[in-house]
Amino acid sequence: MLPEIKGLNEECGIFGVFGHQDAAQLTYYGLHSLQHRGQEGTGIVVSDGKKLTGVKGEGLVSEIFTTEAMKDLEGSAAIGHVRYATAGGGGYENVQPLLFHSQTGSLALAHNGNLVNANSLKYQLESQGSIFQTSSDTEVLAHLVRRSGYPHLKDQVKNALSMLKGAYAYLIMTETELMVALDPHGLRPLSLGCLGDAYVVASETCAFDVVGAEYIRDIMPGELLIINENGLTSERFAISTTKAICTMEYIYFSRPDSNIQGINVHTARKNMGKQLAVEAPFAADVVTGVPDSSISAAIGYAEATGIPYEMGLIKNRYVGRTFIQPSQSLREQGVKMKLSAVRGVVEGKRVVMVDDSIVRGTTSRRIVNLLKEAGATEVHVVISSPPIKNPCFYGIDTSTKEELIASDKSVEQIRELIGADSLTFISVEGMMKALGQEGTNGYCLGCFTGNYPTEIYPDTLQYYYQK
Repeated sequence: MLPEIKGLNEECGIFGVFGHQDAAQLTYYGLHSLQHRGQEGTGIVVSDGKKLTGVKGEGLVSEIFTTEAMKDLEGSAAIGHVRYATAGGGGYENVQPLLFHSQTGSLALAHNGNLVNANSLKYQLESQGSIFQTSSDTEVLAHLVRRSGYPHLKDQVKNALSMLKGAYAYLIMTETELMVALDPHGLRPLSLGCLGDAYVVASETCAFDVVGAEYIRDIMPGELLIINENGLTSERFAISTTKAICTMEYIYFSRPDSNIQGINVHTARKNMGKQLAVEAPFAADVVTGVPDSSISAAIGYAEATGIPYEMGLIKNRYVGRTFIQPSQSLREQGVKMKLSAVRGVVEGKRVVMVDDSIVRGTTSRRIVNLLKEAGATEVHVVISSPPIKNPCFYGIDTSTKEELIASDKSVEQIRELIGADSLTFISVEGMMKALGQEGTNGYCLGCFTGNYPTEIYPDTLQYYYQK
């Protein structure tokens, strides 16, 4: 039996602003544009120059930040977070930004990514007397900073960051400054912008467009930015860096209107669709994409083949995140509530269905069934990512290896399980070509190839590879 429906999910998105009188309002709009990166919880912490004040909760940005809640958030600097729970699980206490108060001042943290040595560091810190208030790996940094022997916060932060392994984009705010840090491999996207005299930082550039900010540049791997009333300074906390941006940001996670390392996400996905047309040409009548992240690739496939692109699948946008999961007997009906096949488009047609990935296989099988029930005579499935055979340790919820259908099944076996007439995954070489790259340097392909850019600690491996 195939595992339960569960698609890919990214851990979170972060947004920060320094030097703007409406910092909290800007952060609200920024987080709203990053809502696709996490829907389980959200928070904002602001600074008025003297104290830090925070509001957070489990729910969507529009649910938590009511007019009444925003009244408490006054200041010219702010950081915000939208969360999808991976490391540490859910719960109010794990919603970020995390806010800490001490005799020497306050500290707020917002984190995108996952630390592969979090457990090892926690054991070490607890043996030295630390008491953790959350189960999130984000809190590790706060303890490392406060236990550092350096007199100045900048050096405390640099020392603490040098001890972390894995993927992390951090926003660190005190009463008087904002620090921005990206791991030595740049696994997660993070960009710097400006709005007048204010600086803005976001996981994706689409947030800049929403708030009216101008993109300046991407944060560099191993870089620590310090923003305060004196302006912006850049320092390094890691000398040896090897860029390895997550390829799934282009394939699935980021919004089509975002740019990552100068590459537009929509354009990258269209190119993947065009490459699939070269690798998997079919005699078909209609091309359709699975909403929403696969639409760009489907358009690219249609353009390259000359087969008409049609909206053969419609997403129901009113099935909210509180939708009650159906019982075993009603599961198929539950899928139909979220996604519908357009009979007038696919009936009697040979359909090429473009999707971005197959993780556990259940959703693909049910979508193929929807198309065939609507009268499609053939359904050829083409996937704009290579087979996902290995877990991600850096903040993407691909769970344990045993739940990944491609980890122990061939393409033909997967095709049989999902009921497609054919199944083709883009090749690694084709994916890189679509990104304008001749090789894989500068990108993380761990979930496809099993080659990870960082050391993976034994306790982490034990969880992800459990049988």
